[in-house]
Amino acid sequence: MADSITAEHWFLAHEGRLLQRDDQIIFTAADVGDTDVRYGVDDGFGLAVLAQPPVGLTAVDGLRGLLARSVDEVEYARLARASQLATWHDQHRFCGRCGGTLQAHPQDMARQCPVCSLVQYPRISPCIIVLVTRGDRCLLAHSARFPSGRYSTLAGFIEAGETAEAALKREVYEEVGVKVHNIRFFASQSWPFPHQLMLGFFADHLSGELVPDGEEILEAGWFGVDDLPDLPPPFSIARQLIDHFFAVKYDSSTE
Repeated sequence: MADSITAEHWFLAHEGRLLQRDDQIIFTAADVGDTDVRYGVDDGFGLAVLAQPPVGLTAVDGLRGLLARSVDEVEYARLARASQLATWHDQHRFCGRCGGTLQAHPQDMARQCPVCSLVQYPRISPCIIVLVTRGDRCLLAHSARFPSGRYSTLAGFIEAGETAEAALKREVYEEVGVKVHNIRFFASQSWPFPHQLMLGFFADHLSGELVPDGEEILEAGWFGVDDLPDLPPPFSIARQLIDHFFAVKYDSSTE
């Protein structure tokens, strides 16, 4: 199925990275060779995985910047999907059961082992991301992975056998030492770094004082609308959680 995909617009990829020519990241069918592996991204858009990229094409450096410039949710989702498919194709070349070389599945968006028939679908890693609130303040933390001064919401992977709510409580307690309740789902977002599905929640502080774990979280605090630190970019679900919380608080306080 993958090799028979036709589309008017194409993303190109090589070794797990989307490709660009100067600022161009969307190409035409003329840029796609006969032997390329192809995947459907959405209506009218496809992803071609190139064995050897043409001269003049380079790997995209700064996927976050491209996502930040997306004009709407459709464009964001299209770019995120193309990036995740490129990563998946590159990281799943061989069968995890017998070591055979994976091939395109004849019907599904998948790769199949011709030796033992194991089918591998695009990998998705579910994560929780949560804004913990206490009154008119929210819990923001500085991770060891963040730029200096950047604070964000808490997040973590859902482990095997865990519900999203159980993962949320565990992650918050492990990272900053507080317990939460009144968990409410907000929204989800595909996050292609490299293949997360972020499930966004609000939760209320129940008990405990902030004690960062010192490994994942270096600093944490309760912030109000007038003393917010450097925040994640607006396109991220972390920022959407923060903005929504204060927008609701502000609107309700003026009624």
